[in-house]
Amino acid sequence: MRLLHILGFTLLLCGLCVRAEDGKTEDNVEEKENNGEEKVQKDTENDAEPEKQEKTDEITEEKDVLVLHSVNFDRALSENKFLLVEFYAPWCGHCRSLEPIYAEVAGLLKNGSSDVRLAKVDAAEEKELANEFGVGSFPTLKFFKDGNRQNVTDFSGKRTVKGITMWLERHTGPSAIVLNDLKSAEALLDANEVVVVGFFQDLEEDKAKTFYDVTLIAVDFIFGITSNPELFKKYNVKSDSMVLFKKFDEKRADMPLSEEELDKGDLISFIHSNSMKLVIPFNEENADQIFSSKVRKHMLLFINTTVESQNALLEDFRDVASEFKEKVLFITLDVTSDKTDHVLKYFSISKNDAPIIRLINTEKVVTYAMEGSTIDKDTLRTFCQGVLDGTVKPFLKTQEIPENWDKNPVKVLVGKNFNEVAFDETKNVFVEFYAPWCGHCQQLVPVWDALGEKYKDHEDIIIAKMDATENDVEDVIIQGFPTIKYFPAGTEKKIVDYDGNRDLETFSKFLDNGGVLPEEESKDKDEDNDDDDDEDEVSDESIEESPKSTNETSKDEL
Repeated sequence: MRLLHILGFTLLLCGLCVRAEDGKTEDNVEEKENNGEEKVQKDTENDAEPEKQEKTDEITEEKDVLVLHSVNFDRALSENKFLLVEFYAPWCGHCRSLEPIYAEVAGLLKNGSSDVRLAKVDAAEEKELANEFGVGSFPTLKFFKDGNRQNVTDFSGKRTVKGITMWLERHTGPSAIVLNDLKSAEALLDANEVVVVGFFQDLEEDKAKTFYDVTLIAVDFIFGITSNPELFKKYNVKSDSMVLFKKFDEKRADMPLSEEELDKGDLISFIHSNSMKLVIPFNEENADQIFSSKVRKHMLLFINTTVESQNALLEDFRDVASEFKEKVLFITLDVTSDKTDHVLKYFSISKNDAPIIRLINTEKVVTYAMEGSTIDKDTLRTFCQGVLDGTVKPFLKTQEIPENWDKNPVKVLVGKNFNEVAFDETKNVFVEFYAPWCGHCQQLVPVWDALGEKYKDHEDIIIAKMDATENDVEDVIIQGFPTIKYFPAGTEKKIVDYDGNRDLETFSKFLDNGGVLPEEESKDKDEDNDDDDDEDEVSDESIEESPKSTNETSKDEL
């Protein structure tokens, strides 16, 4: 969905998203396993087992982080009112990435005489503690209050200095400001661009408690809460409600709270949806909002902000955005900024093409182009609705067909010749979809070339490759690099996803078996992929041993 730095809009979809969501979810596990596996193997082969020191209840520190284990854990809890504990594994790449961030927060808290301290536990060594607290991935952060082992909360914030700090502040102080009078309410609204206020006739009832639960989850937002009738009247609130006040667009959004049991997810979705501007400038500051949104269709207006006539388009763009709220995000990109060069390249447009419209479905990674040069309310509305209705066809990029595309054992495909080759009824075509910047793709080159050489004289087998950053194919979805697909001979135009090991032997078995992995290969693949998701799963085996390499199947995600 880590926000990796921007390398083109394809990489941007993970790049910015990961950088903005750094810490919300685990980063690209497969990249970690690639790099970490070699190091683990080397260490186990060359390094002698270090002599273990006897554990005592003394607490040592590393870079202001308390080092805990089974013997001193209770002491740390008893001596600290609030304690955030990271359960990590030495081989975990995500843990290594978090280490400097975690240490910086620990130093800030310690030097600021905070009641909160940060600690860490080597969960690969301290299995009993890991099991006690249900550690199921690395890193896992748990928050303890008042020295109580049972009073534990899973950390759910972003794993950045600001994210950890804000989450701790919200969980150790008042999560919502109690507004007792008009003066306090006006002061809060004046000081912040977005404020969420809960209006409740009774602050002790269940609805108010649910609201407080939301304040502990949506830590990026400022919350107020009130039961003051004067404020109900001032802000024209008739019944228990959650009101989002903002200094832009329609200025406020109201969510009446019914007598039915409230769903925290619904409240959080309402906050995220209504805190976004109708038209969002594309920049790193807004990346979190853009890519964490549940709205996966994004309308992009490329303009040159130094040209007044292009700036004038924003009024119509904003008006239409209001009609498609919660269906399509409307985003502007300034082509004069060098930070949009990679986006221009991705959409195959130049700065001179501005003003121009593109719409991208970030879930399917499909792009649509608005025809014609007129950009106004009517054309925007028609185009946007057409995409939603499915009447607008995707815009498919393609390079020109290389003159020598079929001279080498590995054939070169582009958008213009893909269907003719891949869906040849007499051929079984094995295609690697790659990105030039992808490290895993670069590692695969010698193997793929060897595969092409091996099957170059087979009349019914073609080994091919396509640069998926420059070429699109309808109905072929690429969600990571490299992606490998098999197009069997026949009239049915089947597409088979290859998810086996990426080595010459396994590729050959797959092809010789008619596009199916032999049973033993599938079984081995399933075992290798037990941990192959967005988190490093913890088991006795994975704690005792280094995690299995998934070099054969790892991808650079989009």
